[in-house]
Amino acid sequence: MYPTKIALVTGASSGIGRALCIQLAKKGYFVAGMSRNMEKLISLQNKIKRFNIEFLPVQGDVRIEYDCKKFIDTVIEKWGHIDILINNAGISMRALFDELNLEVLHELMNTNFWGTVYCTYYALPYLLEAKGSLVGVSSIAGYQALPARSGYSASKSAIHGLLNTIRIENLYTGLHVMIACPGFTSSNIRNTALTADGSPQNETPLEEGKLMSAEMVAKKIIKGIEKRKRQVIMTTEGKLTVFLGKFFPAFVDKLVFKNLLKEKNSPLIKKYQYGKN
Repeated sequence: MYPTKIALVTGASSGIGRALCIQLAKKGYFVAGMSRNMEKLISLQNKIKRFNIEFLPVQGDVRIEYDCKKFIDTVIEKWGHIDILINNAGISMRALFDELNLEVLHELMNTNFWGTVYCTYYALPYLLEAKGSLVGVSSIAGYQALPARSGYSASKSAIHGLLNTIRIENLYTGLHVMIACPGFTSSNIRNTALTADGSPQNETPLEEGKLMSAEMVAKKIIKGIEKRKRQVIMTTEGKLTVFLGKFFPAFVDKLVFKNLLKEKNSPLIKKYQYGKN
């Protein structure tokens, strides 16, 4: 066994990804972080240096297969093994399906789903060797469809299908597979969420100060990894949504609709106020 545990995190430059890198470093893991923003990765590296822990910044785009392979290869070249891969990189969107540009769906799937596929594919041999942990940072949207988030819900559902299949294929190999569903988290994801034409919405419809912090989410994910849990659903609302959705799906659909109708500038308001159907 190697003396130092190695953890990889995509989408490492901000939000949950950045918090994961810091929390893992505090626990003694050597961490590799991938992001398109090298400047932010270097800033993160300087912060982690204070813990006397190595951090490997790798610039890359999870939408590009070559970049994902390069991320894994760079880690193996430096440290020789991988114990944890956390597929965290992701984007969101908010627009009605009948109003959006199809490129928005391509962007969501390329980032959220294919980014997870590429990194997982190239890291899997090393995770199997280490009997390590494969993690996907998902959402309740992977269990329950959310109106005005068709691409987001589709990409997260696809991630669930992928990781659950990999889990079953490796029931007896020692591989740990976990799906983490944080719920609404205070981060920049809603500001960068895509609108119908593919431009960022540049605002958040939620009161960010009342949401779970990225640091708390990171701690819960790491605790789930340490306990080798199958899934981690972090909010009471999320747990109820998943549970009730199994037995009363139509009821939950109505609750979700009603809840998201209340969002600031909800696309649903226009659709129903002006009689679109």
